[in-house]
Amino acid sequence: MTEQQEGQNLDQAWETRRRRAGIIAFLGGLVATLAFFALFPGLPHVLDWGAILMSLAVGGLARWACQSQMTKTAEKTPEHK
Repeated sequence: MTEQQEGQNLDQAWETRRRRAGIIAFLGGLVATLAFFALFPGLPHVLDWGAILMSLAVGGLARWACQSQMTKTAEKTPEHK
C-alpha cells in the first residue's frame, strides 16, 4: 500500500471509532436520564414527553461532548495532523 492509502485507512478507522463512541455516549446519556426519571425517589414514576425530550437532549449533549473530546485529543497526537 502507498502512504496515501494508509493515511486514508487510518482516517476512516478513526472516524468509525469516533462515530461508535458517539453512539455509545448518546445511548448512555439517554438510558441514564430515563432511568433517573423512572427510578429517582421523590419524582413521580411516570415517563412523560418532558422526560423523553430531556433524555434525548442529554443524550445529544453526551454525544457532542464525547466527539468533541475525541477530536481535541486527536489534534494533539501527531498521527492525525
